[in-house]
Amino acid sequence: MSTDAATFWDGVHADRSAVADPRPNDRLTETIAGLPPGEALELGCGDGGDALWLARQGWRVTAVDISAVALERLATLARAHGLAERIGIERHDLRESFPQGEFDLVCAHYLHTPFDLARATVLRSAARALRPGGRLLVVDHGSTAPWSWNQDPDLRYPSPQEVAAGIDLDPATWPVERAEAPRRIATGPGGRTAEVTDHILLIRRGTA
Repeated sequence: MSTDAATFWDGVHADRSAVADPRPNDRLTETIAGLPPGEALELGCGDGGDALWLARQGWRVTAVDISAVALERLATLARAHGLAERIGIERHDLRESFPQGEFDLVCAHYLHTPFDLARATVLRSAARALRPGGRLLVVDHGSTAPWSWNQDPDLRYPSPQEVAAGIDLDPATWPVERAEAPRRIATGPGGRTAEVTDHILLIRRGTA
Protein backbone atom coordinates (compact mmCIF):
# COMPACT_ATOMS: atom_id res chain seq x y z
CA MET A 1 0.00 0.00 0.00
CA SER A 2 1.33 3.42 -0.94
CA THR A 3 2.38 5.23 2.24
CA ASP A 4 2.07 8.62 0.53
CA ALA A 5 -1.50 8.03 -0.65
CA ALA A 6 -2.61 6.52 2.65
CA THR A 7 -1.03 9.35 4.62
CA PHE A 8 -2.66 11.97 2.39
CA TRP A 9 -6.16 10.52 2.75
CA ASP A 10 -5.72 9.90 6.46
CA GLY A 11 -4.90 13.59 6.74
CA VAL A 12 -7.94 14.64 4.69
CA HIS A 13 -10.26 12.69 6.98
CA ALA A 14 -8.47 13.61 10.21
CA ASP A 15 -8.86 17.30 9.32
CA ARG A 16 -12.64 16.88 9.15
CA SER A 17 -14.77 16.67 12.24
CA ALA A 18 -16.36 13.26 12.69
CA VAL A 19 -20.10 13.27 11.92
CA ALA A 20 -22.51 11.27 14.07
CA ASP A 21 -24.77 10.33 11.17
CA PRO A 22 -23.30 11.31 7.79
CA ARG A 23 -25.73 11.82 4.91
CA PRO A 24 -25.69 9.53 1.90
CA ASN A 25 -24.94 10.95 -1.52
CA ASP A 26 -28.09 12.19 -3.26
CA ARG A 27 -27.18 10.38 -6.48
CA LEU A 28 -27.05 7.08 -4.64
CA THR A 29 -30.43 7.42 -2.97
CA GLU A 30 -32.20 8.56 -6.15
CA THR A 31 -30.68 5.79 -8.26
CA ILE A 32 -30.81 2.82 -5.90
CA ALA A 33 -34.08 3.46 -4.05
CA GLY A 34 -36.56 0.80 -5.15
CA LEU A 35 -33.97 -1.84 -6.05
CA PRO A 36 -34.19 -5.07 -4.06
CA PRO A 37 -31.38 -5.18 -1.48
CA GLY A 38 -28.49 -7.57 -1.94
CA GLU A 39 -24.71 -7.47 -1.67
CA ALA A 40 -23.09 -4.06 -2.25
CA LEU A 41 -19.49 -2.97 -2.64
CA GLU A 42 -18.55 0.65 -2.03
CA LEU A 43 -15.23 1.83 -3.44
CA GLY A 44 -13.94 4.81 -1.46
CA CYS A 45 -16.44 4.83 1.41
CA GLY A 46 -15.11 8.04 2.97
CA ASP A 47 -17.27 9.29 5.84
CA GLY A 48 -19.57 6.28 5.54
CA GLY A 49 -22.89 7.91 4.75
CA ASP A 50 -23.55 5.69 1.73
CA ALA A 51 -22.62 2.45 3.50
CA LEU A 52 -24.85 3.30 6.47
CA TRP A 53 -27.79 4.23 4.22
CA LEU A 54 -27.47 1.05 2.16
CA ALA A 55 -27.30 -1.06 5.32
CA ARG A 56 -30.48 0.61 6.60
CA GLN A 57 -32.21 -0.35 3.34
CA GLY A 58 -31.32 -3.99 3.92
CA TRP A 59 -28.12 -4.24 1.86
CA ARG A 60 -25.05 -6.08 3.11
CA VAL A 61 -22.17 -3.74 2.36
CA THR A 62 -18.45 -4.20 1.86
CA ALA A 63 -17.01 -0.73 2.47
CA VAL A 64 -13.54 -0.08 1.07
CA ASP A 65 -11.15 2.83 1.54
CA ILE A 66 -7.41 3.48 1.63
CA SER A 67 -7.76 5.62 4.77
CA ALA A 68 -7.55 3.86 8.12
CA VAL A 69 -9.03 6.98 9.72
CA ALA A 70 -12.14 6.79 7.52
CA LEU A 71 -12.58 3.07 8.12
CA GLU A 72 -12.18 3.35 11.89
CA ARG A 73 -14.82 6.09 12.00
CA LEU A 74 -17.20 4.02 9.88
CA ALA A 75 -16.70 0.96 12.10
CA THR A 76 -17.56 3.09 15.15
CA LEU A 77 -20.66 4.50 13.45
CA ALA A 78 -21.81 1.07 12.29
CA ARG A 79 -21.65 -0.22 15.86
CA ALA A 80 -23.36 2.89 17.25
CA HIS A 81 -26.26 2.55 14.78
CA GLY A 82 -26.64 -1.20 15.20
CA LEU A 83 -25.46 -1.92 11.66
CA ALA A 84 -22.14 -3.62 12.29
CA GLU A 85 -23.45 -7.00 11.10
CA ARG A 86 -24.42 -5.49 7.75
CA ILE A 87 -21.22 -3.56 7.03
CA GLY A 88 -17.88 -5.24 6.40
CA ILE A 89 -14.82 -3.01 6.29
CA GLU A 90 -11.75 -3.61 4.12
CA ARG A 91 -8.72 -1.43 3.60
CA HIS A 92 -7.46 -1.44 0.01
CA ASP A 93 -5.18 0.64 -2.14
CA LEU A 94 -7.08 0.05 -5.36
CA ARG A 95 -3.88 0.42 -7.34
CA GLU A 96 -2.67 -2.79 -5.73
CA SER A 97 -5.66 -4.87 -4.66
CA PHE A 98 -9.39 -5.28 -5.27
CA PRO A 99 -12.00 -6.81 -2.95
CA GLN A 100 -12.99 -10.42 -3.54
CA GLY A 101 -16.58 -11.51 -4.14
CA GLU A 102 -19.59 -10.97 -6.37
CA PHE A 103 -22.02 -8.12 -5.86
CA ASP A 104 -25.46 -6.88 -6.87
CA LEU A 105 -24.25 -3.27 -6.67
CA VAL A 106 -20.87 -1.61 -6.88
CA CYS A 107 -20.78 2.13 -6.27
CA ALA A 108 -17.90 4.53 -6.67
CA HIS A 109 -18.69 8.11 -5.67
CA TYR A 110 -16.11 10.78 -6.43
CA LEU A 111 -13.26 8.29 -6.76
CA HIS A 112 -10.75 11.03 -7.57
CA THR A 113 -7.23 11.20 -6.18
CA PRO A 114 -4.09 13.32 -6.70
CA PHE A 115 -2.13 10.06 -6.96
CA ASP A 116 -1.80 7.87 -10.03
CA LEU A 117 -4.77 5.52 -10.31
CA ALA A 118 -5.76 3.42 -13.30
CA ARG A 119 -9.42 4.23 -12.76
CA ALA A 120 -10.59 2.47 -15.90
CA THR A 121 -8.93 -0.72 -14.74
CA VAL A 122 -10.50 -0.41 -11.28
CA LEU A 123 -13.96 0.25 -12.74
CA ARG A 124 -13.58 -2.63 -15.20
CA SER A 125 -12.80 -4.91 -12.26
CA ALA A 126 -15.87 -3.50 -10.51
CA ALA A 127 -18.12 -4.28 -13.48
CA ARG A 128 -16.77 -7.81 -13.71
CA ALA A 129 -17.48 -8.31 -10.01
CA LEU A 130 -21.21 -7.80 -10.64
CA ARG A 131 -23.64 -10.66 -10.54
CA PRO A 132 -25.98 -10.93 -13.56
CA GLY A 133 -28.49 -8.09 -13.25
CA GLY A 134 -26.20 -6.14 -10.91
CA ARG A 135 -25.33 -2.49 -11.40
CA LEU A 136 -22.21 -0.35 -11.33
CA LEU A 137 -22.90 3.25 -10.27
CA VAL A 138 -20.09 5.73 -10.91
CA VAL A 139 -20.67 9.31 -9.78
CA ASP A 140 -17.88 11.76 -10.58
CA HIS A 141 -17.40 15.45 -10.10
CA GLY A 142 -18.33 17.45 -13.16
CA SER A 143 -17.31 20.74 -11.57
CA THR A 144 -15.20 21.92 -8.66
CA ALA A 145 -16.96 22.80 -5.42
CA PRO A 146 -15.49 25.75 -3.47
CA TRP A 147 -14.54 23.39 -0.62
CA SER A 148 -12.91 20.71 -2.78
CA TRP A 149 -9.37 19.62 -1.91
CA ASN A 150 -8.48 20.08 -5.60
CA GLN A 151 -8.82 23.67 -6.81
CA ASP A 152 -6.77 23.28 -10.00
CA PRO A 153 -8.41 25.73 -12.46
CA ASP A 154 -7.19 23.64 -15.41
CA LEU A 155 -8.73 20.43 -14.17
CA ARG A 156 -10.99 18.76 -16.73
CA TYR A 157 -13.61 16.22 -15.73
CA PRO A 158 -14.31 13.46 -18.29
CA SER A 159 -17.95 13.08 -19.30
CA PRO A 160 -19.90 9.94 -18.32
CA GLN A 161 -19.69 8.81 -21.94
CA GLU A 162 -15.90 9.19 -21.88
CA VAL A 163 -15.71 7.22 -18.63
CA ALA A 164 -17.81 4.44 -20.17
CA ALA A 165 -15.58 4.39 -23.25
CA GLY A 166 -12.49 4.17 -21.05
CA ILE A 167 -13.86 1.19 -19.15
CA ASP A 168 -14.28 -0.46 -22.56
CA LEU A 169 -16.92 -3.07 -21.71
CA ASP A 170 -18.93 -5.07 -24.20
CA PRO A 171 -22.28 -3.21 -24.35
CA ALA A 172 -24.05 -6.46 -25.13
CA THR A 173 -23.10 -7.73 -21.67
CA TRP A 174 -22.79 -4.45 -19.75
CA PRO A 175 -25.31 -1.98 -21.23
CA VAL A 176 -25.26 1.65 -20.08
CA GLU A 177 -28.53 2.54 -18.37
CA ARG A 178 -27.73 6.16 -17.56
CA ALA A 179 -25.06 8.65 -18.62
CA GLU A 180 -25.98 12.18 -17.54
CA ALA A 181 -24.54 15.39 -16.11
CA PRO A 182 -27.23 16.91 -13.84
CA ARG A 183 -26.67 19.90 -11.56
CA ARG A 184 -27.66 20.24 -7.92
CA ILE A 185 -27.15 22.46 -4.88
CA ALA A 186 -24.53 20.83 -2.67
CA THR A 187 -23.82 21.54 1.00
CA GLY A 188 -20.20 21.60 2.14
CA PRO A 189 -18.39 22.12 5.42
CA GLY A 190 -19.97 24.65 7.74
CA GLY A 191 -23.24 24.56 5.81
CA ARG A 192 -21.80 26.40 2.79
CA THR A 193 -23.76 25.75 -0.41
CA ALA A 194 -22.89 25.88 -4.10
CA GLU A 195 -24.27 24.63 -7.40
CA VAL A 196 -22.26 21.69 -8.71
CA THR A 197 -22.39 19.28 -11.64
CA ASP A 198 -22.33 15.51 -11.17
CA HIS A 199 -21.34 13.04 -13.87
CA ILE A 200 -23.48 9.92 -13.46
CA LEU A 201 -22.78 6.59 -15.15
CA LEU A 202 -24.96 3.55 -14.44
CA ILE A 203 -24.03 0.23 -16.04
CA ARG A 204 -25.95 -3.03 -15.68
CA ARG A 205 -24.57 -6.51 -16.13
CA GLY A 206 -26.84 -8.49 -18.41
CA THR A 207 -28.52 -11.68 -17.26
CA ALA A 208 -27.62 -13.70 -20.34
